[in-house]
Amino acid sequence: MDRRLDAIDRRILDVLQTHGRLSIVELANRVNLTKTPCSERVKKLEKSGVIKQYRAVLNPDLIDMKHVTIVHITLTQTSDSALDDFNAAVKDVPEIQSCMMIAGEFDYVLTVRTRDITHYREILGESIGKLPNVRQSSSFAVMEAVKESHYIQMYKATHDSDSNKK
Repeated sequence: MDRRLDAIDRRILDVLQTHGRLSIVELANRVNLTKTPCSERVKKLEKSGVIKQYRAVLNPDLIDMKHVTIVHITLTQTSDSALDDFNAAVKDVPEIQSCMMIAGEFDYVLTVRTRDITHYREILGESIGKLPNVRQSSSFAVMEAVKESHYIQMYKATHDSDSNKK
């Protein structure tokens, strides 16, 4: 992005994260702007990639996909090509909701969502276990999701030009 986020941009982002379907008029009201400048700011945030996408959040209980397993993956090797192969292949398994490379005792943490433990076992054997360079996996069934969020707190930047106004 060719400019820093100011306080208005951060307010827009804060509102859109939890109310992505608001009309521009309603969004403008919530951030104390008129329609046109609000619309222009949203378009700039979208074009610059700050806003990556809009989406619907589904209720997994109502679509029979309520089983979540956390999986620790250890690779046989961690060369650039081994990591690239694993990273590319993991993107092709739709049940894997997130894959994070980490520093620690293992190499990756996966979040896998399935219908039930039987379905998870199928995915483990048919997909996860066959990912390139996997030496070992350890699975942890989630008993309760206490917090799930994609929300990013929009803290006020200390370098903001707004903070210099009196």
